[in-house]
Amino acid sequence: MKRQRQPYRRLPRMLPDNVGGWQIVYTGFILIMLTFFIMLTSFASLQQSKITRFVKSFSNAVTVFDSGRALEKGDTMINADATMVDKEDVLARLFERVNLLGQDNGLDQIDLRASRKGVVMTLTDKMLFSSGEARLSEAAIPLLEKISAVISKLKVPVEIEGHTDNMPIHTDEYPSNWELSTARAINVLRFFTERQSVDKQLLSAVGMSEYHPLVPNDSDANRNRNRRVEIVFKPES
Repeated sequence: MKRQRQPYRRLPRMLPDNVGGWQIVYTGFILIMLTFFIMLTSFASLQQSKITRFVKSFSNAVTVFDSGRALEKGDTMINADATMVDKEDVLARLFERVNLLGQDNGLDQIDLRASRKGVVMTLTDKMLFSSGEARLSEAAIPLLEKISAVISKLKVPVEIEGHTDNMPIHTDEYPSNWELSTARAINVLRFFTERQSVDKQLLSAVGMSEYHPLVPNDSDANRNRNRRVEIVFKPES
């Protein structure tokens, strides 16, 4: 018997794997360029603060340090400045306002810092009181007048904190540092409200005694730093 010849079928041509690869690369390049131009357009309409926040986030994401950037131990790494936090942050905006108003009113030599509790203006006890006293000195009046002008313009809640060192006091008027620190804070508050007509609803006063020192009470210089009144400008919610 004759074997039937199978009909001839043309086999499909086998293409190499890399054919068409340039289209993929080209498409990827176009997408990258499109993303780049979209970012440029977005940046043109964004505020400086948002761009800064994006750059910071990206920088932190690609840092070579384990678990973020390493910090050195110390009292202060950098002087307090509004650039330490984003411009959009409420605390940063408040710091800028207090700082500018303080400079306008001649308070540029007063220590100012941002902290978790707010923007803190620190006044040493020698600026305001005689040793062991809570009665305001005459030299304190011009300084407090300038600060009251800042408070009145800002119209944000302000807490006045009295602080002492750890040296005990035992007098009829001030049996302990609690009474002394509280009296100092209240006398500053009374000056603002009674002599400068600052809105009473903005103010509060608290005595912190010796329990919130800036530095250890291990020397005369450090104890001088710890005896202070802090004017704390609270961020608005």
